[in-house]
Amino acid sequence: MVFNEEMLNNFSNEKFKKKSLPIIEVWENMTVNELAKSAKRNINDVLDVLYIVSGKDIYDKNSILSDKYLISAITKKLGVKSKIISKQTSNIETKYKDITRRSLPNKSQLVRRHPVVTIMGHVDHGKTTLLDALRHTSVAQSEFGGITQCIGAFDVTLDSGERVTFLDTPGHAAFTSMRYRGAYATDIVILVVAADDGIKEQTLQSIEMAKNAKVPIIVAINKIDKPNIDIKRTQHELADHGIVVEELGGEVQCVKISALKGTNLQELTEAIVVQAELMDLKGDPAGLVEGVVIECSNHVGRGKLVTALIQRGTLKKGCLLVSGLAWAKVRAMFNDSGHPILEAKPSDAIQITGWKELPNVGDEMLEVENDKVLQEILKFREKDRNETLAKQHKAVADQRLQEHLIEYRNLLEIRRTFGRDKTVMKKVRVELAKKEKNKNKIEDPTPTINIIIKGDVAGSVEALLDIFDLYKSDKICKLNIVHYGIGSITSSDIELADTFKAIIYGFNVEAIKTVEQEATAKGISLRLYNIVYKLIDNVKAEINSLLPEVNIEEITGEATVLQKYDIDVKNKKVSVAGCRCIKGVLLKSGLYHIIRGNETIFTGRLASMRHLKDEMSSIEANLECGLRFEDPMISFQPGDNIICAIIKRDKQKLDWDPGF
Repeated sequence: MVFNEEMLNNFSNEKFKKKSLPIIEVWENMTVNELAKSAKRNINDVLDVLYIVSGKDIYDKNSILSDKYLISAITKKLGVKSKIISKQTSNIETKYKDITRRSLPNKSQLVRRHPVVTIMGHVDHGKTTLLDALRHTSVAQSEFGGITQCIGAFDVTLDSGERVTFLDTPGHAAFTSMRYRGAYATDIVILVVAADDGIKEQTLQSIEMAKNAKVPIIVAINKIDKPNIDIKRTQHELADHGIVVEELGGEVQCVKISALKGTNLQELTEAIVVQAELMDLKGDPAGLVEGVVIECSNHVGRGKLVTALIQRGTLKKGCLLVSGLAWAKVRAMFNDSGHPILEAKPSDAIQITGWKELPNVGDEMLEVENDKVLQEILKFREKDRNETLAKQHKAVADQRLQEHLIEYRNLLEIRRTFGRDKTVMKKVRVELAKKEKNKNKIEDPTPTINIIIKGDVAGSVEALLDIFDLYKSDKICKLNIVHYGIGSITSSDIELADTFKAIIYGFNVEAIKTVEQEATAKGISLRLYNIVYKLIDNVKAEINSLLPEVNIEEITGEATVLQKYDIDVKNKKVSVAGCRCIKGVLLKSGLYHIIRGNETIFTGRLASMRHLKDEMSSIEANLECGLRFEDPMISFQPGDNIICAIIKRDKQKLDWDPGF
């Protein structure tokens, strides 16, 4: 075949024509799913590329991509070009961006409601015993270790006929968050102070919480039946912190009681009624329900169970509720005794079933009109959450991108130096790959403990997490919480523990026999507790068992330098310290510190220890000796102190103090 000029030109153009890449539209703050649709690629392909580019497995299809450089890097890896356009508008109606509490009602709509009273104070000052006395029960006797470990909500009819909803909060330091929720959901705080113990740490914390929440306080000075009490001292201690009782000229009601004996409880209930009347408490029983989540749990038989305080509206079966990203269609409601009820009005504390997921304790709980509105609210809240997560992820992605840029600049510099020598560039890439692999292989010698936490209610788990947040001893042992949750220990917990070599700690929960057998078969340790400080003590003991031994110096003797003199050793002048042992025993084999003033000028060992002309292995108190050290350059001065110590191996102890 004979090629003419036109055919040759066409052949050349086809051969060297650059392949054009498809162009896709992208925008800032697009989701991973939107990018996949724009690129016409499978969502899993995009997630794989995102992992390669960012180096982090932290994204899902709804994650927000707020960094245009990250988006550009992803599109390049996908084999497409990107064109940045302005952000696409959402198809979701803006009418229901979110739901908020309704505006204040007309006063004519309000009706009288009973007070919500929170009992607060220091641990073991008698809060639950007081509540038992008021409701004629014995909750305190059934509490593990005598400590309230979850927030309790109880409806009580006083002897006077008045209804009161009581919130019983834990006094232990570990349950700070629960006390905050109690303070902000209440009308009145009863501050229980033991007459024989006075003001303590959690008493002060409770006072501060009540002040911040602008809630009036009634002081109940408890345990007046005990000997050697000083009520006046307690009242003055309260006054020092801004709680001035009526007896000292203030406005705060103070009732002296014995919850155990039932002394003056009538006076206390009258004080509650008086305070409630002064506040003229009213509520709106009409319209959409508003409330606050007090506690959450996974109940055997009833499923996901939420304890909530109703603050507005009337809750009935079938109502749609939303709290954060959790929602419910009310299936049933129960009072604090576990009996089903048909409706709940303002100031009622109830248990609600029908939740698809458990909300966060402390979150507001609001009713919505219908399922369409509910779904739109959830979409907007999920979008808001994703945008918040995107900001957190951006910092991680930026760091990874900077690392890639540094590596790229290094490659460019090498290319400028060596040109396009493929052999050199291949070696460079191999070395960089080895370096990255070795970097990932570096093992941290620090001991590590992995734990899984399961609790009966959200508040208990939250309290444990708050305690572990105080752990600051990662330099000697790393503490990793690989998972936490509410409810009984399950087979999936065992699998997770097996993967991470973790210990499972259960708080007020159990594991069924088959789960226990699975744990035993896999060598997983299940540790079940019903008292918080015992659980923490076990974690501390486990960490202590992992800590390696360390060198400990034990001082055996002390000497003072009387004079310095020089001797010849192998034709060299060497300094010797003429000393007197003033305490204990000096050992030739010991480790020595020479101290001048407050400064240690030398640490090392001896070359020789002599008494008169004899080489000695030890020198006792009040004897003089000559000490020559391994370092011949040491210069001694009269008055220098010399400390002799021996090195012992001893077990490290954790320096973490969780506060109890």
